[in-house]
Amino acid sequence: MIDLHQFIWSFSLISLLHYFLRGLKKAISMASLTIINFPIYSSSRLLSSVGEFFFGQEETRQEISPPMVSQEEKSLILHEKNPNVVKNEGSNSLENTKVGNINTTGAAMKVRKRPAKLVVPEFCASLELYGNERKLERKEFEVEGRDFLLACKRGRREVMEDGYGFMLDIHGDPKQAFFTVIDGHGGRAAAEYVAGNLGRNIVKELGNVGDEGIQLERAMRVGYQVTDKEFLSQGVTSGACTASVLLKDSELHVANAGDCRVVLSRKGVADSLTKDHRLSREDERSRIENAGAYVHFCNGAWRVQGSLAVSRAIGDLHLKEWIISEPETKRLSLTSDCEFLIMASDGLWDKVNAQEAVDVVSRNKSSMESCKKLIDISSSRGNMDDITVMVINLDKFVPKSH
Repeated sequence: MIDLHQFIWSFSLISLLHYFLRGLKKAISMASLTIINFPIYSSSRLLSSVGEFFFGQEETRQEISPPMVSQEEKSLILHEKNPNVVKNEGSNSLENTKVGNINTTGAAMKVRKRPAKLVVPEFCASLELYGNERKLERKEFEVEGRDFLLACKRGRREVMEDGYGFMLDIHGDPKQAFFTVIDGHGGRAAAEYVAGNLGRNIVKELGNVGDEGIQLERAMRVGYQVTDKEFLSQGVTSGACTASVLLKDSELHVANAGDCRVVLSRKGVADSLTKDHRLSREDERSRIENAGAYVHFCNGAWRVQGSLAVSRAIGDLHLKEWIISEPETKRLSLTSDCEFLIMASDGLWDKVNAQEAVDVVSRNKSSMESCKKLIDISSSRGNMDDITVMVINLDKFVPKSH
């Protein structure tokens, strides 16, 4: 007769062997599946299987239960190995691209979701910006006019926010001309509007005033304010700094709002005709603070309401309570020592000082090469903003008697 204790001991050994073989079978099966489909989880799942056998945890057994992979999920796995096998036909958009994660059905195995794959479209020369109105812009361009030279370079943004404008032979007089350089922000809507309307509004106002210098300066100020009012009525939130010059009757009338600058060369010596409207100027900062705005130093500059670093501009609807469009003006008589003007956006002046700019233009005989050289210097010194440089030859506007 078999001893009862011996029977129980034999049964226990058989049961233990049975559970060991069943656990080993699951571990081998699971390891095969994870090696094929989920290589980053193979070692952890195998350890979980060993843990199930030795510790008998129910949660562990549920964690490693083999998933039931659908046909669609198998296709996605194949697509991981060969992206050309599976693709969503009939659409090239990012939203409709099939990039998925395998989800288990009828199992509790947790699979960490992978981030969606980044689909980078190929460059297309017909890509349009601003809806259907404007083609992809060139990064650099030049304009050679009758009395001026202009060079522009787009910075790190996808669109050029700088602009320019000019009017020659005003009222049929070849010695009357208007030039402006514009630096937009928050989009280029304001820069485009200023380029197309500021000169026209100033010339229109010239017909309502006399020829006295003080009246001409008033016409410049009114032109700025009218342009600002008209642009604001459109409800667009972008803004633009601008500097302008009006050449009339052997006089130079300068106006600016913002941080574009005008520099005059007097026999090779730089004469800055404008002052930047930035909050680093104590008078401008005090004016804005007294009007109730919050001003603080952020990212290397004083800013209005934590955003705008200039204190005067055309536009800026959301900040118009503090950002005024009234320009500062200056008038001077042209003499024989007046050689040329350099008008530029802050993309130049943040890296190149006035005398250095005059020296470059003088060495290159006021040629297009001088404009491009100034842009190259600014870029080589780390500027990533848009740059616009205009050089105006004053020979024709200087009275012969001088």
